[in-house]
Amino acid sequence: MPELPEVETTRRGLDTIITGKRVLAVNVYEARMRWPVTPDLNAILQGKPLLACERRGKYLLLRFEHGTLLIHLGMSGSLRQVEANAFLRKHDHVEWCFDGATVRLNDPRRFGAVLWHPNDAGPVAAHPLLAGLGIEPFDPAFTPALLYAGLQNRSVAIKQALLGGQIVVGVGNIYASESLFLARIHPRTPANRISPGRATRLHAAILTTLSNALESGGSTLRNYTGTQEEPGAYFEIHAAVYDRENQPCRTCGTPIRKIVQGQRATFFCPKCQRY
Repeated sequence: MPELPEVETTRRGLDTIITGKRVLAVNVYEARMRWPVTPDLNAILQGKPLLACERRGKYLLLRFEHGTLLIHLGMSGSLRQVEANAFLRKHDHVEWCFDGATVRLNDPRRFGAVLWHPNDAGPVAAHPLLAGLGIEPFDPAFTPALLYAGLQNRSVAIKQALLGGQIVVGVGNIYASESLFLARIHPRTPANRISPGRATRLHAAILTTLSNALESGGSTLRNYTGTQEEPGAYFEIHAAVYDRENQPCRTCGTPIRKIVQGQRATFFCPKCQRY
């Protein structure tokens, strides 16, 4: 699943391609996604200039003068620039034709979303898909104290608390395993047992892990490609624990273990991350 670094990499690529350009046409080839694609997108957007390409959590927000288009890449989605009138690929579902650029959404599993939020429906931040999201990790207001406070009323495992996204967004499955290893915290530790000192370590580990992923363009998800069709950069090659079951820990040499939490694979070092 594309996570925050992959989505932010996509946002940056789109920003250079389509921001400030006018929509010539929107073609919906398959509307059956996680939620049905908003009908009449062509009528809603045709002739309108894109004012900004933003992101909230894993949602891309394309802002127009009369509303915002929310795009989620789901489990396997990607946005890529194509030549005008390029041959349609399998699983190409939505196409935006701007003056000078054409972008297509390809989503084999159709778990993504393309939803229109008009200005008269209220602030986009209050949209049901966005309202419950936690703070952005690179927001200056995201501090060790805020992270610690957010963990205090949660008895779930710390890995699950991070994946939930109500405290801080963007710490997806890969990045949660990596951050917990860097902070030397066992992934099964109850969130409300994290001390202020360990919360400080975890805060720093989250920022370091996500910064490294952003610098490399995201992780090597099999289905992920950037807007120019380049594959997701190779963060996983440098991963300390993720997808390294039974391989030696790069710190102590102990074999990396794999467990399943909430139907997601978790990787950790049993020596460096004692329970």
